[in-house]
Amino acid sequence: MQQRLARGEAAALAELYDRFASLVHNLAHRVLEDETAADRVTREVFGYVWENPDAYDPQQGSLRAWIAMLTQRQAVHRLRESQTAPADADGGTLTAEALEERIREVSVAARADYIVTSMPAPLRAALELAYFDRRDYREAAAALGVTEDEARRRLRLGLQLLSTAHVQPPRAVSPPGYGRAL
Repeated sequence: MQQRLARGEAAALAELYDRFASLVHNLAHRVLEDETAADRVTREVFGYVWENPDAYDPQQGSLRAWIAMLTQRQAVHRLRESQTAPADADGGTLTAEALEERIREVSVAARADYIVTSMPAPLRAALELAYFDRRDYREAAAALGVTEDEARRRLRLGLQLLSTAHVQPPRAVSPPGYGRAL
């Protein structure tokens, strides 16, 4: 995909967009809470990918993870630079500390969304049964057609993956384009 983008193949960008547009838009919307702003970030992220296909380093992680990281950074950048600060619960503007706390909260939520959508379908199905349908592991096992031990294993693994959303990713030295707004 990266080589096709570097050659300027518009079809490669279209395939990438079809595959990741909903991820990008949902992550941006989660951070910005604004449909128009999420649309803008989506355009900016895919524009950046189109103009900088060599910025992606497969040794740093998957293409999906890179695009999610670009989206989160661009959305947070947009949130920080917005002329009108987000309103707090009383309708006032947020302090710098409150804004940073909100950014941390939406970053955790965005990572959790990404983790859930990226996890294997059997783990996701078990978590959805437990969370949305309020089923215990026995009921989940019956609904999934697996043993109770397997249902417990899937729930445990899914929750372990999900718990990593609260852990800040390590700040590694990033190549140009990784650590700044697009």
